[in-house]
Amino acid sequence: MNDLKIIGGRIVTFQDGPVSGSCMDSPLVLENTNIIIDDGHIVAIDSDGRTRETIDASEKLIIPGFIDCHTHLVFAGSREDEFEKRLRGASYQKIASEGGGILSTVEATRKADKKTLVVLAKKRLDYAFSWGTTTIEIKSGYGLSQETEIKMLEVINELRETSLQTIVPTFLGAHEFPREIGREEYIDIIIKKMIPEVVKRGLARFIDVFCEEGVYSKDESTRILLEGVKHGLLTRIHADELASSGGSEIASDIKAVTCDHLSYPSEKGINSMKKAGTIAVLLPATTLFLSGKPAPAKRFIDEGIPFAIASDFNPGSSPVLAMPLVIGLACLLYKITPGEALCASTINAAYAVGEEDRGGIEEDKKADILICNCKNEKEIPYWFGFNLIECVIKDGKFKKLLDNK
Repeated sequence: MNDLKIIGGRIVTFQDGPVSGSCMDSPLVLENTNIIIDDGHIVAIDSDGRTRETIDASEKLIIPGFIDCHTHLVFAGSREDEFEKRLRGASYQKIASEGGGILSTVEATRKADKKTLVVLAKKRLDYAFSWGTTTIEIKSGYGLSQETEIKMLEVINELRETSLQTIVPTFLGAHEFPREIGREEYIDIIIKKMIPEVVKRGLARFIDVFCEEGVYSKDESTRILLEGVKHGLLTRIHADELASSGGSEIASDIKAVTCDHLSYPSEKGINSMKKAGTIAVLLPATTLFLSGKPAPAKRFIDEGIPFAIASDFNPGSSPVLAMPLVIGLACLLYKITPGEALCASTINAAYAVGEEDRGGIEEDKKADILICNCKNEKEIPYWFGFNLIECVIKDGKFKKLLDNK
């Protein structure tokens, strides 16, 4: 039993997600209110007479912990040379065709042992935690072989036991095609060998596919994802990032929990997402690094499609892990409000990863809470590059006090 009380402060949160439409900019705001925590859960937003450890949050902002619902955090190697090539005019596709891109990270990750991958990932997780990320989704996908995909998922699951955050594992064997075997042969391995092994060992909650021109087609993505559904995995899909690939169009067919990226969704895709109740996951840091087209966040609001935002942390197109920076970029690139961005990075992101008991400050939710050295949520994107997180509470436990005053 862990007893904790947070007193004073301005609470800004959302309830009953996923939140869509104009409600994304209508948070619940409570002034000078106490939060009572027992055994890792919020039991009351009120006051009582029990003796508890007390945190004085007077004149501070209190918000839910950030949920980074799309990352590729486990990998070896670095690709800063590609960053320079893009600055000189090379496209993402051209770099990939010349042996760079995902396949270069695959080579480095295959060579790295599990211990090395754990050490690298743990440093990244600690950094993300210092910026307020209390829950994080992590994908495989830099293996492209059964041996290395399983190795990556084993690393992710080891991190679940040792890291400060709640970690949600996703199997992304269909991230690219390996150089050493043919297209159909590799898809056959994913369907007949990898998925059954991943499920048998309980290594992932979700299955994901990179549906894009030059990678997995709409039909190939559907085959793989439906096999995942057959084995009990929840589905998400990289869709319509570089062009209108048709990824969002199969949302209702594959029962997609999320469609991610979505710079170029078609009308058919938007309708499919609405029919399926799919959450759009938007990745503004990737848009910035690839000089891409911003996802139509305002259109999703108008259509009543809930959306989340995430870092897409990866070595090629988004070396960004700080969620406050992602929130700032979302406001700037998508022209959304700070309230909408907070909703997208907390309650909606919780639903995007199947962690519905997190992402909000209300009774019976898990006590994942940030105390920020500012007075309102507008300051988070406004002070771009500043870390305003003063205190992180994870599962009701006081974890870290940062000297950001």
